[in-house]
Formats: sequence, C-alpha cells, structure tokens
Amino acid sequence: MSKKSKGLNAGKKLKKRRKKFRWNNKWFTKRMLNLKKKSDPLRGSPQAKAIVLEKSQVEAKQPNSAMRKVVKAQLVKNGKKVTAFVPGYNAIKFINEHDEIIIECIGGKMGRAKGDIPGIRWQVIKVNDQSLDALVKRKIEKGRR
Repeated sequence: MSKKSKGLNAGKKLKKRRKKFRWNNKWFTKRMLNLKKKSDPLRGSPQAKAIVLEKSQVEAKQPNSAMRKVVKAQLVKNGKKVTAFVPGYNAIKFINEHDEIIIECIGGKMGRAKGDIPGIRWQVIKVNDQSLDALVKRKIEKGRR
C-alpha cells in the first residue's frame, strides 16, 4: 500500500513530497549546490590559459601499452596545477617549458578522463596563440615569444 496522498486536494502535499525527495538524486544535488563549478579547476569555463611547468609521459591503461604525452601546467586565473594531454603525433615537440597554452575539457563521460588515459581531464589546443593542430599538420610554424 502506497503512502502517497490521493484525492482532489492532494496536489500541495505531493509537490512538497517531490521537492523533498529530489535531493536524493545526486545529479540534482550537484546542480543545485553548484558543486561542479566549485570543484572544477577551470571554475566552469570551457577553456583556460596556463603556463607549462614540465613535459612528461603517462602509461596508458590496460590492455594498451603506450606512453601518452602530457604537460603539467599552472592555470593563470587561479594558480591551480593541472595535467593536460597533448594530442597528435610528435605534438609534444612544439611545446616548451614556460610556453603559454590554452586547455579545454577532454570530453570524457561525466567530466572524467577519456579512453585509456588515466586521470587526465584536459587537453592542449593552442600553444602561444597558435593552433596545436595546425602546427602538427605543418600548416604554420611556431612563432617566437
């Protein structure tokens, strides 16, 4: 037997009950309390500028056995340090320490890591205001800073 109110004048009670139990849904709670924005290093923005601190590699998850090229960078807006994936063949060669890069979300499920790259949620799209993709395809040369 259900404990829900029934009848002609039950609307107010049903609405109040729904309001109370919606907080049990983690997506609703996250949205209402702005938890994504608060925990996100980019503070909810789609892209951010950062300075490269060091270049390194991470091992891909099983069953793959590649070394994925990444950079550790410090965000300009709030000083937080993030690790960003560098997409493209030999693309890491176009990035040096102290370069200014622009990073964006890598597009994994629910804002998490994507594919076989463990724990990396960002990717590099620009180096010193030049598209990394264009540099890799040799359409432009890297400018001096």
